[in-house]
Amino acid sequence: MNSVIITKVILMLLSFSTLYFSFPATAYTENTVSRLMVGAEQIEQYLPELKGKKVGLVVNQTSTVFNEHLVDVLLKKNIDIKMIFAPEHGFRGDRDAGEKFDSSVDTKTGIPLVSLYGKNRKPSVSTLKKLDVIVFDIQDVGLRFYTYISTMHYMMEAAADAGVKFIVLDRPNPNGAFVDGPILEKEFRSFVGMHPIPLLHGMTVAELAQMIKGEGWLTSKKELALSVYKVKNYQRNIAYILPVKPSPNLPNAHSIALYPSLAFFEATPVSIGRGTPFPFQVIGHDNVHIGDFTFTPVSTPGASSKPKFMNIRVQGEDLRQVVSHGLDLEYILSWYKAFAKQKITFFNSPKFMDKLAGTDKLRKAIVAGQSAEQIKLSWRAGLTDFMQKRKPYLLYP
Repeated sequence: MNSVIITKVILMLLSFSTLYFSFPATAYTENTVSRLMVGAEQIEQYLPELKGKKVGLVVNQTSTVFNEHLVDVLLKKNIDIKMIFAPEHGFRGDRDAGEKFDSSVDTKTGIPLVSLYGKNRKPSVSTLKKLDVIVFDIQDVGLRFYTYISTMHYMMEAAADAGVKFIVLDRPNPNGAFVDGPILEKEFRSFVGMHPIPLLHGMTVAELAQMIKGEGWLTSKKELALSVYKVKNYQRNIAYILPVKPSPNLPNAHSIALYPSLAFFEATPVSIGRGTPFPFQVIGHDNVHIGDFTFTPVSTPGASSKPKFMNIRVQGEDLRQVVSHGLDLEYILSWYKAFAKQKITFFNSPKFMDKLAGTDKLRKAIVAGQSAEQIKLSWRAGLTDFMQKRKPYLLYP
């Protein structure tokens, strides 16, 4: 009898474990073509819009089609690619966060590379007048302050001004199951937050493009000709494992899942692992400690320009085995309290914190000692309104 009971308990635990970890167990990758096809893979659908046209591409290292880069695929199809527009981190995705770079020429193809993260973040009308159509195909991670959607916004405006068609080849949102965080307030609008949407918006880039146009957020006085190509067989609650890291410091699914919760630490003296093999998966400081995990940041590709505490051993939390999804405020609340206890300034870049949050209310609530529950309650009305506003633009269940 006891053995039967023990067997039942084991089966229940196994069942619970399977349910709890169902996202990674059933996660889609770009290679599961029979079940999911990103927009770029549906070549025969959008190719007619490019044939015989002068084409510009907004792409980076994530713009792959069955393990080939979209540029190479389209060149083989005899598409006339006149320009490649490169966002933050560059065309190859190997530049540091915030690193400016100039326009150049792609050494492999000889196609001009136009920097969208240098002197200008929006190309001139005269530049775009040389084109008939622009294709945007970049993997996003679903956070308002991830700058690829700001780049898309500026390119949409420039395309409208120049009378150039704009095509979005959609890709899944790895944080698509979550809608959370404060709605951006217009006085805190910046390149790390341009739209009155929550921190986690739960939308794909094609859905956002439709919303940006539909809500009148573009400054152009001309109507934008917009086409979007959906991801086949996609639902927003699917855990999508990215086949290519979207930027140097988001190397895996775990860092992407923790990114919403840890990005605020960029506005503090605390390290979140830039300059280590596990960025956005650890938290540490040299004098203030929560936890006993130690690590030493060094200059590495993607964090070469002196990461916090470079060559200095710090101590804190190892989150590599933590199951985390969505926005968890407990990390920043706990570290703020630890700093306050030692009377050390935590928000040493308050303006940047407010830009990331899209409001100064979050920082002030943390300083005032509000709990995570109290803070999230203050967002409820804004999130409810946003959920209604986004409905006409959604493409997936």
